[in-house]
Amino acid sequence: MNLKCHIKDPSIYLRAALSVCAGIVFSTITGVAQAATPLVSPQWLQTHYADENITILDLQPAEGYARVHILGAVNTDFNKWRQPKPKKGMSLPDTRYLIELIGSLGISKDTHVILAPIGVNANEMAIATRVYWTFKILGHKEISILDGGLIAYSELPEANWSKQPVPVNRVDYEAMADLSKAPEAAEILAEWKKGTSFVDYRSEGEFYGKVGGARPGTIPNSKNLPFDKLVEPIKGGQFLSLPEIKKIFTDRNIPMSGPQIAFCNSGHRASLGWFVSHELLGNKDVRLYDGSMAEWTKYPDYPIAIPK
Repeated sequence: MNLKCHIKDPSIYLRAALSVCAGIVFSTITGVAQAATPLVSPQWLQTHYADENITILDLQPAEGYARVHILGAVNTDFNKWRQPKPKKGMSLPDTRYLIELIGSLGISKDTHVILAPIGVNANEMAIATRVYWTFKILGHKEISILDGGLIAYSELPEANWSKQPVPVNRVDYEAMADLSKAPEAAEILAEWKKGTSFVDYRSEGEFYGKVGGARPGTIPNSKNLPFDKLVEPIKGGQFLSLPEIKKIFTDRNIPMSGPQIAFCNSGHRASLGWFVSHELLGNKDVRLYDGSMAEWTKYPDYPIAIPK
């Protein structure tokens, strides 16, 4: 099967994949997974999906999960991974809430979590990178994203699908949260005053003030890198190769090491940029500004500029 990723309704694509795979006899593969890498390929997942201690976390809406999902996957509602907060909008929930949420999914601190978004475009992949970032804030060690998401997985001729929900046993999740990785607005302002590198992962229209609200523009001296430039233009759920990513950063004069702040409007799109910089390029000094422009623009004394 080789359906294309530009189909507007991903559920149609996945139902088609299910019909192709309907006659497959599901096999059980046992073993212990290797140390987690930030990205895993569909081929890797096909070999390891039933390994001991792996949980596939399906990020489709509930109705999509009910139609078809990877065999053994557990579904979670992305809306539960962000909560409204004053000035910030949809933001990182409180740690206690997240501990309860993750435990309710049967995930322990030692579970290797594989995040499986639909994968039709950069926005869908940003759902995965946002959840990934949240796990990292909590100190979770073993977590990966399925590169290309369910769309890429469905292209495997031997893909294993199911319609049956997976029973989940609640566990006690243990977190070692480090909220310094999610800096507040005052600290972001202090970083800006120090001359720290800032990267705006919004569109060029937003960056240049052509699109926006009451305070259009960006944080002064920021570099612009629209987040969708970091995924394949045709298969928009697959990340670019490392050489391609490095070329983009170089061409846009964006440092690949040293302190850096990734931001967008609400911390969603910038989570993909954070993932690329922090996890793929290895810059452990980059931090995501959760509140981003939604919060920044609410402080009248925080500077805004419209680049020329």
